Amino acid sequence: MARSITTQLLLLVGVAAVWASRPKTDLLNICMDAKHHKIKPGPEDKLHGQCSPWKKNSCCSTNTSQEAHKDISYLYSFNWNHCGKMEPACKWHFIQDTCLYECSPNLGPWIQLVNQSWRKERILNVPLCKEDCQLWWEDCRTSHTCKSNWHTGWDWTSGYNQCPLEASCQRFDFYFPTPAALCSEIWSHSYTVTNYSRGSGRCIQMWFDPAQGNPNEEVARFYAKAMSGVGLCETRPLLGLTTALAAQLSSFYFLTLG
Repeated sequence: MARSITTQLLLLVGVAAVWASRPKTDLLNICMDAKHHKIKPGPEDKLHGQCSPWKKNSCCSTNTSQEAHKDISYLYSFNWNHCGKMEPACKWHFIQDTCLYECSPNLGPWIQLVNQSWRKERILNVPLCKEDCQLWWEDCRTSHTCKSNWHTGWDWTSGYNQCPLEASCQRFDFYFPTPAALCSEIWSHSYTVTNYSRGSGRCIQMWFDPAQGNPNEEVARFYAKAMSGVGLCETRPLLGLTTALAAQLSSFYFLTLG
C-alpha cells in the first residue's frame, strides 16, 4: 500500500513539474507543437496499420501514419536496423511507440517546452502501463543496438543514423538490462514505467482496441484533475503539497528515475 501511494505521489509530482510550461486549461485533447503533429486533433479515417486506433481523434495525418511503418522514413530518417536487422516483434513496439507519440491527443499532462530545431514541445515521464513496457523489452532483448539513448550521439553523415565509431553493437539487454531501463532511457525519459496495469485508468497504453474506446482519455483526465486540485478522493491528500515541497519531491523524482 505504501509503495503504491509513493508511486502515485511521484507520478503526480512529475506531472506538476512538467505543467509549469503549459497553462492548466490546455491539457486535454491537444497536440504537441512538434515536427509532424497537426495543430489540433481530429478524425483521420484512413490512418494506417498500427496507428489506426486513433482514427476517431488523432494528432497525426494519414501520411504520417504510413511513414511511421517504414524503415528510414522521411519522418526522422531513423534506421531501426543500425545493428543488423531488427526482429519484427521488436520493430512492432517501435512502430507502436511512434504511433502513440505522433497520433495521441491524450499526452497533454506530460508535455513540456523545449528549445530544439525540430520541435518546440516534447513529452516527459509519460506513465506507461507495466505490461506494455515488459513486452517491449521481452520482444526486443535479442535484437541489437549500440546505444542506450537514441535521441543523441548518432553519426548522421550518411543522412540517417549510424552507430558512432566508439560504440559496439550488443544485444538490447546489454544496454537495457531491465524493462524500466529500456522504457525510460531510450527516448530521454519520455516514458516512465509504472506498477499500474492496462485498464487501471492510471497508465498510458501504447495500444488499445478502438471498438472499446480510447482508455488513455481517462488517464489524461485523472492526472489533469489531480494536479489541478479537483481530482479524485484518493489524490486529495497529495494536493496539499506546498510549492517548496513539490519542488523538492520533483528533484528527487527525476534523480531517482534518471
